Amino acid sequence: MSKSNQVHHEVARSAPFQLAARVGLVAYGVVHLLVAWVCVQVALGDLDGDGVGKADKTGALQNLAENSGGGFVLWLIAVGLGFAVLWQLLEAGTGARNSRKEKLLRVMNFGEAILFGYLAYSAAKLAKGKPASSTDEAQLGLIGSLLSKEWGKPVVIFIGLAIVAAGLFVAHHGWSKQFHGEQDFRKVSRSTERVVIRLGQVGYVALGAVYAGAGVLVIVAAVQSRPEKATGLDVALRTLATQPYGTVLLLIVAAGLAAFAVFTFLDARFRKVH
Repeated sequence: MSKSNQVHHEVARSAPFQLAARVGLVAYGVVHLLVAWVCVQVALGDLDGDGVGKADKTGALQNLAENSGGGFVLWLIAVGLGFAVLWQLLEAGTGARNSRKEKLLRVMNFGEAILFGYLAYSAAKLAKGKPASSTDEAQLGLIGSLLSKEWGKPVVIFIGLAIVAAGLFVAHHGWSKQFHGEQDFRKVSRSTERVVIRLGQVGYVALGAVYAGAGVLVIVAAVQSRPEKATGLDVALRTLATQPYGTVLLLIVAAGLAAFAVFTFLDARFRKVH
């Protein structure tokens, strides 16, 4: 074992790091539980979408900030996600990963580190009473800037296809139960293991479907040269709500995201942090 890997294992096996990584997973689950609740509000027509009430992760955190005690919870989320960033960077930056699957997992670790970091930053800003930019707004600015260029349309289409591919990868990761190998069920019953696996399958598929839908909207925005259509998760969910049986479909998505949140809470208990 190389010196860097030895240090990695020593750090990962320490009690403080184990606790920090699991707290980070719980914080991530809380964010998705909030997004699921926002989905329910969109489905029932309780959000107008005018700034407050964006149906994305930042919007969910913003809704929390407006409630009594929300600032304290946001600080807990920010700290927890900060721990998760360190964990994912450590996972991505160390260890021998030579197979294709292991390389994809490393990319996934880096991607989760970036996502956790952005959410931690947003939660901290909102906890301090400052506005946090929506991920949708950032995406709108990028897509609009690219489509203003002569060469921008194929680039945006490629980005949209990449988002769709990422969504499908997430869904496949869940449905094929690839996450199962990252967990340790030796000390629990088989029935508990089955429940966690089913929640993971449903949750990952729902999450992947939502992001794949957002990717499709990016492609549509490029083809129609209308960047306002490429505003990510918020518009993807609201577009779904306007379809036939949209309310029912959106409630199903909310249930799926809630399942992912519960899975994440359980994953914090059973995940192998190494």
